[in-house]
Amino acid sequence: MTTNHNIIEGKWTELKGEVQKAWGKLTSDDLEKTKGDFKSITGLLQQKYGETQDSYSKKLSDIYKPFQAQKDKAVEGTKEALKS
Repeated sequence: MTTNHNIIEGKWTELKGEVQKAWGKLTSDDLEKTKGDFKSITGLLQQKYGETQDSYSKKLSDIYKPFQAQKDKAVEGTKEALKS
């Protein structure tokens, strides 16, 4: 496993934790099934809480933003490493 892959996995664990803090009915297993896909998570929230996906999008976006930026950096680092 590369360092960047470890970083991405670590951030996914952090992201899951933040989502679970915001919506306690979601389990780690529930979130693993989504593979981190934003739309899948909003669909899961809709199933568990019964509101529209739009009602979750803003809060979930706010949670995602810092993690997405870090993921993008890690992916770029991996691409650069592969070029070398």
